[in-house]
Amino acid sequence: MMTSMTGFASVTEEHESATVTVTVRSVNHRFLDLQLRVPAACADLEAAIRSQVQQRLARGRVELIVGVQARKSAPPTVRLDEALVGQLAVALERLREEGLVSGPLTPGDILRLPQVLSVEDARTSGDTAGEPGVAVAVAAALGRALADLEVMRRREGEMLNADLETRRGTLSVLIEELQQAAEAGRVALETRLTERVKELSGQVPVDQTAVAQEIVRVAQRSDISEELTRFRGHLAHWVTLVAAPEPCGRKLDFLLQEMNREINTLGAKADGLGVSERVIAAKAELERMKEQVQNVE
Repeated sequence: MMTSMTGFASVTEEHESATVTVTVRSVNHRFLDLQLRVPAACADLEAAIRSQVQQRLARGRVELIVGVQARKSAPPTVRLDEALVGQLAVALERLREEGLVSGPLTPGDILRLPQVLSVEDARTSGDTAGEPGVAVAVAAALGRALADLEVMRRREGEMLNADLETRRGTLSVLIEELQQAAEAGRVALETRLTERVKELSGQVPVDQTAVAQEIVRVAQRSDISEELTRFRGHLAHWVTLVAAPEPCGRKLDFLLQEMNREINTLGAKADGLGVSERVIAAKAELERMKEQVQNVE
């Protein structure tokens, strides 16, 4: 199955204490390159997240972001430094006895002293992210995000496959036309050599048998039947690779290299009108296919 390496997905999972969001995007890359961003409180989940991604994806540069947002906060805690208040009361009492101040210590007096009262959050969002239930929500959101990403990558892969299959068909036609042009060129070469020998035989004695054998050897040097057979085999192998369940991008890239090598040999050996034109057209198609295959997983 042909799958693209390009895709995007974002999933939100609700938990009783937090909202978990997983966003994942991928582009083409030679190998699987995972860029992971998770809250500090979820750092212990990184190994499990990486393992889950590696089980679903084979290639691509993948950026995965996990976000955890607390849904509700516990009421803050107000702390009173009673020891400090006691010391202040003693000090004020002594000042009253000396006639320096009058009146009791009021709540307003206490509130104006930041060292006496402190307000603390009972639980931070980081604490929420570390809850076991949130870890389960992260795993669930990640599974859904990767499933959505795979759907998009398969859809992109279907479009890639359609384009590449059209180009494979074009190559199949070009290779048949190239064979016909090369065969016509070989016949024309034999004819030219035979006529030239006839012209020369009127001037000098010629061994017709030796000449005929030499003409055959010259023509055989331009024989491209082996290259044509291998190229057709590559075209058939392409179909097999695409139909297989495992990722085929690397194998297709290697196959295109082999096909390009055969085309170069065909161009060097074959002779005749139209051969060069079809060789150039085939190389252009192979180059376009190579660009597309770079996006195949």
